[in-house]
Amino acid sequence: MLDKKIESSSILVVSDIDDTLNKLLPFYNKHQIRIIRNSEKDDFLLAQANQAIKEAYISSNEEKYIFLCGKTFRNEAQNSLLKVLEEPPKNIVFFIITNSKSAILPTIFSRLPHMFIKTPKVQKDLDLDIVNLDLKDLYIFLKDNQRITKNEAKEFIELTLYKLNSKKIKLSQKELDIFSKSIRLLELNSRPINVLTTFLLTLLNRKNKI
Repeated sequence: MLDKKIESSSILVVSDIDDTLNKLLPFYNKHQIRIIRNSEKDDFLLAQANQAIKEAYISSNEEKYIFLCGKTFRNEAQNSLLKVLEEPPKNIVFFIITNSKSAILPTIFSRLPHMFIKTPKVQKDLDLDIVNLDLKDLYIFLKDNQRITKNEAKEFIELTLYKLNSKKIKLSQKELDIFSKSIRLLELNSRPINVLTTFLLTLLNRKNKI
């Protein structure tokens, strides 16, 4: 919950980047803020990473807060940021804001504290009973959602994980990897309905083994 100023460099995994910025920025002096994102699309590229590094090394007598925003972050961009994130210049604080943990490399994620500020959306996918999933319901759901978008599919997968956690259903590391793998495939622009089909069949297979 964004109800106070965050003082140290952090990774924020959020539902909506723009909404998060709108809630967070009022806590900071506007002259101390730098927002770096791709103006043409949601992918944080090497060009944005170079811009962030350049901005970090512009000396400042007061704290400067650099917000790095993107639904996805290219690996080469993250690798170029690694050194400055590990050893930031004096008075520099970084915030990485993204929609999915899987968008961030483990080498980055392990070096910064992180917060999950995600609000599951109540939408028609709640009609699918994930806990008591059966083949008939799965078939109907997939037939009705042939045109599902990449973002809708990602939200569905993340909401599924939330629902299973809320029911205190424990998942193995291998099962958790299915969620991450599905998100990665969507970010690589695999056809959303194909990713969902494999994802849901895997969940159905898990249920049948219990």
